[in-house]
Amino acid sequence: MKKLLSEMTLEELWELFPIRLSAHQDCWRDWYQAEAERIRDFLADTEYVISHIGSTAINGIWAKPIVDILLEIPKTTPMEDIKNVLARNGYILMSEAENRASFNRGYTSEGFAEQVFHLHLRYRGDHDELYFRDYMNEYPSRAKQYEALKRSLWKQYEHNRDAYTQAKGPFIVENTVRAKQEYGGRYEDWESRLRALQSAWCENRDSF
Repeated sequence: MKKLLSEMTLEELWELFPIRLSAHQDCWRDWYQAEAERIRDFLADTEYVISHIGSTAINGIWAKPIVDILLEIPKTTPMEDIKNVLARNGYILMSEAENRASFNRGYTSEGFAEQVFHLHLRYRGDHDELYFRDYMNEYPSRAKQYEALKRSLWKQYEHNRDAYTQAKGPFIVENTVRAKQEYGGRYEDWESRLRALQSAWCENRDSF
């Protein structure tokens, strides 16, 4: 009888869910959009902003085929309430720290499902990943540097996700700083972001 994921050691989990990179797939954006719409359905009464982040949101580069989602909520919303809703709708809590929680969907006792998601629950304003994403997309040469770094680390840390993430850190920090200097407060107006999200939902609905 196979172990439940909750019964596995960290080393067993890394073995079952190794680092895997693949060439960029257009379907990743479709996966994000469909999952964002699913989340909208079960968070219909909650104020939030949702964004596609991570390497699957960067044009044309190799990435783990795991869609990263950033879910920002107002600081007046109890995070525990949102965590419970996510858990009831298929998300498994991976880790948490002060004012942050990370979830996955698509991890099974047999390995990865066909579609896999990492959801990062944060309070509004905790969104450096948006600046990094935009900077990589605006400067393809830097995105290719990031891709080369990831591919150079892949086999070395195939079964050590923490070390893989840590090794990418200096590049991400350097380019996030550059992005925030160049873009200023691009994502700091919460009300404008809410309106943009609502407008996008309406456009998507009207296209069906």
